[in-house]
Amino acid sequence: MNNRQLFLNHLAQTTDFPLLIEIEKAEGVYMYGPDGESYLDLISGIGVSNIGHRHPKVIQAIKEQLDKYLHLMVYGEYVQSPQTQLAKALCDTLPESLDNVYLVNSGSEAVEGALKLAKRFTNRREIISCVDAYHGSSQGALSVGGNEVFKRAYRPLLPGIKNVVYGSFHQLNEITEQTAAVIVETIQGEAGIKVACREYFQALRKKCNETGTLLILDEIQAGFGRTGKFWAFEHFGIEPDILVCAKGMGGGMPIGAFIANKDVMGAFKNNPLLGHITTFGGHPVSAVASLATIQVIQEEGLMEQVEEKANLFKQLLIHPKIKGIRNKGLMMAVEFESFDVLKPIIDRAITNGVITDWFLFCDDAMRIAPPLVITAEEIKRACQIILDAIGD
Repeated sequence: MNNRQLFLNHLAQTTDFPLLIEIEKAEGVYMYGPDGESYLDLISGIGVSNIGHRHPKVIQAIKEQLDKYLHLMVYGEYVQSPQTQLAKALCDTLPESLDNVYLVNSGSEAVEGALKLAKRFTNRREIISCVDAYHGSSQGALSVGGNEVFKRAYRPLLPGIKNVVYGSFHQLNEITEQTAAVIVETIQGEAGIKVACREYFQALRKKCNETGTLLILDEIQAGFGRTGKFWAFEHFGIEPDILVCAKGMGGGMPIGAFIANKDVMGAFKNNPLLGHITTFGGHPVSAVASLATIQVIQEEGLMEQVEEKANLFKQLLIHPKIKGIRNKGLMMAVEFESFDVLKPIIDRAITNGVITDWFLFCDDAMRIAPPLVITAEEIKRACQIILDAIGD
């Protein structure tokens, strides 16, 4: 049997209609099939490959670590240089109030840890999240998700969850002294790139301060330079109590983290002992890949290029069928009339060598989130293929 048949027969499926694109190699912004066909990756594996596929500095860091050691012990017991150096580098990108890093394997796990930490530190049980939020698909992360279609088959989920409308000033009144945490995507991703105003985030921060509520910002998609700043919350003049990250963090390797101050994170150390545990969190190979990713973003000036590249997409993607473009940096949604209009365009673009898709909770918009290393010429090529697909 060929690989496609093995995929269908033996790998658990997530839909009845997988893309079934077979990839043999990836480099930079391109992926290549077994017959040499190339695909320009405009979605970065859904926000993962911020510095492109197989960046040389990431590959070199991985190779060097392979010659030292792999897994040694469950997280938090041994002093491992890849973990300590990564934690220091992450804290160096953040305000002084965020100085303690808990490394995990994925975004969903980071959300789970952040929710547990908020409940343990505050001794409260209510969590507030947003309509059309996406924080992952494990039970706790799903519980604070904001789309009932994805949740109803798995109820009962966590109790004490309230959903409010992202960006709504009035609904900030739902935050009270009973609320352990508010968890918010700084930029709503699967809702189709929705960006609340600076004043909203200022008011949210103020309300959390007044009620003793922890503010958890989910930057699983928005972090690591994607919006033109290392962290998206930097656009809004606030600081979270707990920051969640993953996806673009690992340069293509699986890793996530939740970050708080040392006092808050200390709630996990007692009553009970080992209040949060992970076996593989902060795996040394993933950790060195993440450290190299941070260095590449900073040393190659990738954040400084984001706005110019986003503007080029907006200048080129003009067509009567395009109703508008929403974005924060290279986190973009190109709006069409409906899914029925959009889906054939996506399919034709893929056939012609450009990978894009839609959003979980916004199926009339095309996702564009390319590797930050994409060049102007590659943007022009990608946009022309999209426009040709619209025309076809």
